[in-house]
Amino acid sequence: MTMLPAADIMGAGMVTPVGLTARTAAAAIRAGISRVRETRLRDSQLRPLIAGLVEDEYLPPLDGELLDSMRGMTSRHRRMVLLAAGALQEAAAGSERPLPLILALSESYPWGEPVGAAFLEHLAVQSRVGLALSASQVVRQGRAGGLVAVQLALELLATRRAEQVLVGGVDTYWDAFLLAKLDSEERLKAQDRLTDGFIPGEGAAFLLLKRAREAGRQDRAPMARITSVGTGQEPGHRYSSEPYLGEGLAQSFRQLFERLPVPRTKVRCVYAGLNGESFWAKEWGVAYLRNSQHFELGFRLEHPAEYTGDMGAALGPAMLALGAVGLQRGYRQGPCLVWSSSDREQRAAVMIQAVTQ
Repeated sequence: MTMLPAADIMGAGMVTPVGLTARTAAAAIRAGISRVRETRLRDSQLRPLIAGLVEDEYLPPLDGELLDSMRGMTSRHRRMVLLAAGALQEAAAGSERPLPLILALSESYPWGEPVGAAFLEHLAVQSRVGLALSASQVVRQGRAGGLVAVQLALELLATRRAEQVLVGGVDTYWDAFLLAKLDSEERLKAQDRLTDGFIPGEGAAFLLLKRAREAGRQDRAPMARITSVGTGQEPGHRYSSEPYLGEGLAQSFRQLFERLPVPRTKVRCVYAGLNGESFWAKEWGVAYLRNSQHFELGFRLEHPAEYTGDMGAALGPAMLALGAVGLQRGYRQGPCLVWSSSDREQRAAVMIQAVTQ
């Protein structure tokens, strides 16, 4: 088992339907404020689609330097650049040198890539954040991708090729073709639909990571500490013909707990990648039961997608940011386990705790 260094979360940024910064989003979700509502789009039964969206008036205008280079890009590409810019600026605030970014985006689709190859370059221009593009990379693994990106960031920090790393995710379901496809699969939540389904959302979340116990060289104290990460693969994923047994998430949990330093404190809070579809609740049940000895009785369970809609590739980093704010402010007890699952095989989990020294 490869051991990875712990990392301190030095900054966090978010743009979500319930808040345009990490702290405002955390406060809104803590207060139970929801921004899911009917939209102008309709499903195949002519019912208004329900979604969690960032209102256009709160998105910045496209940077003038991008007007030519963005021609031919999909509307989803352009919207994701705008969603991500403010969250990246917030997370990277105070950084003086270009930093590598490991960015999670939506999974690839059979009908084509929704996001172009120049996304990182466009984001660097729009955000005006210095990015070490040659050391940056994109993880196209959807909902679990942001947590997989954390593992890649820890591996990069372990080599000491970078003192700090930005990690995050951005996504939106506000795409007519994608929504029509999901509607045809009866996956979308509707007011009068009795079957389970999810509410599509959008957002962006970023974290600034530094090797643990090296943060004293900076003026600010860490928000929280990442102590372990685990990843897994689910053979029986949603679009597979293999039987669905929940193995991937259980594997992620097992790897995460094996990597934790001893002595291990039991989990007191879980930020879960639940979105309203029973598919994910089943594998959460399997993963928890196989690892129940690592959880305190009466642990707290949070599922932020209830308030924002499913933020796709941004969900994992957003939950980490929410947990970090809660630990820093003292209204969440750690350790906090954050997990998320992609539509296809990828599964991942990350553990965070308060920094006491």
